[in-house]
Amino acid sequence: MSQAFDYDLVIIGAGVGGHGAALHAVACGLKTAIVEAADMGGTCVNRGCIPSKALLAASGRVRELGDRAHLSAMGIQSNGVSFDRAGIADHANTLVSKIQGDLTNSLTRLGVDIIRGWGKVMGPQKVEVNTPDGNRTVTKTITAKDVMISSGSVPAVPPGIELDGKTVFTSDQAVKLEWLPQWVAIIGSGYIGLEFCDVYTALGSEVTMIEALPVLMPGFDPDIAKVAKRTLLDGRDVETYTGVFATKVIPGAPVTIELTDAKTKEVVEVLEVDACLVATGRRPATQKLGLETVGVETVRPGFIPVNDQMQVLKDGEPVPHLWAIGDATGKMMLAHAASAQGIVAVENICGRDRTVNYRSIPAAAFTHPEASFVGLTEPQAKELGEAEGFEVASVRTYFKGNSKAIAEGEGDGLAKVIFRKDTGEVLGAHIFGIHASDLIQEAANAIAQGTSVKELAFLVHAHPTLSEVLDEAYKRAEQTLVTVL
Repeated sequence: MSQAFDYDLVIIGAGVGGHGAALHAVACGLKTAIVEAADMGGTCVNRGCIPSKALLAASGRVRELGDRAHLSAMGIQSNGVSFDRAGIADHANTLVSKIQGDLTNSLTRLGVDIIRGWGKVMGPQKVEVNTPDGNRTVTKTITAKDVMISSGSVPAVPPGIELDGKTVFTSDQAVKLEWLPQWVAIIGSGYIGLEFCDVYTALGSEVTMIEALPVLMPGFDPDIAKVAKRTLLDGRDVETYTGVFATKVIPGAPVTIELTDAKTKEVVEVLEVDACLVATGRRPATQKLGLETVGVETVRPGFIPVNDQMQVLKDGEPVPHLWAIGDATGKMMLAHAASAQGIVAVENICGRDRTVNYRSIPAAAFTHPEASFVGLTEPQAKELGEAEGFEVASVRTYFKGNSKAIAEGEGDGLAKVIFRKDTGEVLGAHIFGIHASDLIQEAANAIAQGTSVKELAFLVHAHPTLSEVLDEAYKRAEQTLVTVL
């Protein structure tokens, strides 16, 4: 540690990204402090990944135990299932408390100083922390050889939508499951919208899903979106709208939603529902961070510009000793991506050049069944191929042909692998089916290592396992290469 500074590294924001960076910094011998104004663990632990997965786990059990036809096919007779909404909410809250405590304890145990208060940059290698103390605010300045911003994001709410936190709300309130509306509208068909649609329909709510773009699930590979829509939406009590904006949403009993055609800009319908979840993405929480003190300007809608090493940029050039990671950078708004970025930033702080391979970072929607992907969609891969002069191919395999999936009575789903025709390099993999979020990691590792389907086709997978849906895909892809070559 340099004696000229209070710390080697000060991290602003104790979300998953900041936490991962702090742990790695300590492992690298850096004296580290982390500054947090709100809940330890950030959005993921308190209002995102953790509580939502607890709700999905509980509601998923309700769905499974209430599916008499499914159970009967396996020789199981069921008289139905009942549930306690408050108990399900408590399950999520208890998990949040545990993970939050574990995260805090891991930092304390390793000697990371936790400083409570609002942290902001106050010039090169300086951080000001403002901590409420009764009716006054205590301000102190700390110095660090390097400063890292990990301020995260907040829900994005389009203009015209009025929130009251009760009848019109974002995922921040939805994870508390304070009540179950009989009819809920969900604005947005991305991960957040799909997951809460899964929760609400499992617990008996009717859902109307509203998407501004012409197709539902626009971020998914088209083949995956098609089969996922059939299972997750068409097969449940879900009404869908596409190509319309919710231009005005007024809380109350009922909630009023004005739908406007995306092309004509004319109001086409007015809905009256019991509640409305606004799931229209997230925006960076980068205000009041003091970036102006070092001349840094954010990029619309507020992202901090960074290079591949996670250094903050001013006029395209790195600002010495200033780093940013996670949602605040807009590179890939996922908790595990933030953690990866934090580790990469620390590596570069220590003089070891390292970058993040974003194409190898997987993502998943924890619906029932799950959807997961890594790398490029087929349209993206073809666009890249046209730009770089190579051809793209894809193969599909289906869960209905997988022995383990059949045994589980979970034959809905498919796996799709996208690859280069010339080298066999995997460009993307997409899975919809039981345990898709776990299965995708194998493909993510293959992309990270640049492995060809020619090699993957000869790997041995245990039988009978769900992983064989990828094994079969690799083998089909390799046979395609043989035919081409």
